[in-house]
Parts: sequence; structure tokens; C-alpha cells
Amino acid sequence: MAIPTTPLKGSTVLRSSALVGLAAVTAMVLAACGSSTPSSSPLSSSASKGTVVIGSANFPEDELLAEIYSLALSAKGVHVTDKFNIGAREVYYPEIEKGVVSIIPEYNGALLTTSVDPSSTAATTAQVNAALTAKLPSSLEILNSSSAIDSDSVTVTAAFAKQHHLTSASSIAALKPLAHNMIFGGPPEFKTRADGLAGLKKNYGLVFKGFDALDESGPITLAALQDGKVQAADVFTTTPQIITDHLVVLSDPKFNFAAQNVTPLVYKKAMTSTIIDTLNAISAKLNTVGLLAIDKAVILDHDSYQAVAAGWLKAEGLPGG
Repeated sequence: MAIPTTPLKGSTVLRSSALVGLAAVTAMVLAACGSSTPSSSPLSSSASKGTVVIGSANFPEDELLAEIYSLALSAKGVHVTDKFNIGAREVYYPEIEKGVVSIIPEYNGALLTTSVDPSSTAATTAQVNAALTAKLPSSLEILNSSSAIDSDSVTVTAAFAKQHHLTSASSIAALKPLAHNMIFGGPPEFKTRADGLAGLKKNYGLVFKGFDALDESGPITLAALQDGKVQAADVFTTTPQIITDHLVVLSDPKFNFAAQNVTPLVYKKAMTSTIIDTLNAISAKLNTVGLLAIDKAVILDHDSYQAVAAGWLKAEGLPGG
């Protein structure tokens, strides 16, 4: 999973109705954040509930997810040590494989193609998770994936969408009759990688007038999109400016961009039923809309990670809020 300059990796699709409700979601999360602290209720038999080291990659979204895991597990009586901001996958993956770290919030598609099976062509969530289950080292396993997805997307401005009658329910294919007059923006590698311009041509028949090499869903890309220098761009689906700049993420029904579901990667020997059940409960509640809202809270609004994590847990009725 790439790491954008305006923090966050990873895409599939936000629906228009979801974007309309984001302001309400953000307000609810932040209201809960303001009054929330981790639970201080007495805990029993913590030793039997497990001892874990929770790690994270070196970008805000992953650290925030690790904080959510940490607060929830601590509230359930698990003894937790935090080891956040370790570095890129190349650094933390060997640590969890050896058990130095017990739990990492991962992105299933990127985990598969960067560390487990670079030749994999799995695209859907089910395909990616099946491939991971088959090929992960014996010391590791994935728990339930959330529906929250942070990956690449084809994104346009609200003005462009209005002009061409597009919504977040519109397929990327809707750009086919427009692409010959459009400049597409994205990181340099998007021009040549399989799910970049080549994939958009193969899957949706898009042939753009030109391509501008920009940054990874960061300020350069976002400025070029808003200024009209490019008419569509590769923007990660949990980039907070999707909210603030009212961007429109187009649907990817053909899975040009492989699934990138937030998924706990765990060291098997450290797992207990309490840990597994708690992490799976978090995954069941976490969706792209909610993740985008809490990303905005820490990245753009500069709220504390712990307060935002506790606020989200409280809003979802989970331990640790």
C-alpha cells in the first residue's frame, strides 16, 4: 500500500449517499471524542485474556487503527504494549512474522502483493483473503476483514461531476466518452503499473488525452484536480479532502484496483479468544465512511489519536470508549 503525502494509503468506492452523511458522522465521532477516556472499570483474569504487542506502520491512519485496537483490548483485560510508527511493511512484517509484534492493522491487498505473493492477481476481498489464508507463513493469520477500504480510485471534482452528470454511484466507465479530452493525474508509477493507465484502458476502455505525474494522493494531486490542471486523479479513498473538497469517487465495479480492506494481521501464538473476538467486533463496525471521518479528525483537525480512537469506540458501542 502506497503512503500518500497527505497521509494515508491505499480504494474502492464511496457512494454519494455516504458522502452526504459524512458531516453527521464526523460530528458524532468528535462529540464522543470530547468526553471519552479509556475504560477504568476493574478487570479480571487479565493473564488468561492474553498479552500482546500492537504495532503500526508509519502513517497516521494505521497508527489510529492500532490505537483503536489497543484501547479496546486493554478494556477487555488484555495486557497491551504499544509499538506504533514502526516503519514501512518491509520493516514491520519480519517483526510480526517472528512474534516480536503480535498485531498489526493491515490492508489485505497490499499485504498479499508486497509481502506474501507478489505474483497474485486476486482482486476481490474474498479472493485476496483466500490467497492470504493459503500463503501466509504458518506463524501468521488474518482475522476478519472490515468493509473499510483504503486504496486507489478514479476521483473527480464536484464541479466536473455536475457538468457531466456523474455521482459516486457512477462507474469509472462513464468517463469513456470523455477521456480523450481529459488529463489524468497520479503518482509517476501510475503511468506504467498494471492497475494504472493500462488497467483503466483494459477494464474500462479509457484512453486519456494525457497524464501528469504528481504525488501520491497528496497536496500536489489535490491542487491540480481543484485547479483543473487534471480532470481526474488517483486519490486514496480515505484521503480527508474527499470530505473537505467535496470530491467524487467513481465506482470500480470491475475491481481495477484490488481490495484493500483494513484487516488485522496477527501472530497466531499470541491469540486468545478474547483478542480474536474483540478485533473481529471492531472489523464488523469499521467502514470506509467512518474511517474517513476519523482520519479527518486526526489529520486535518489535529485531534489526539487516543481521543479520536476512544470516541469512535464509544460511538460504536465497543469496549475502550
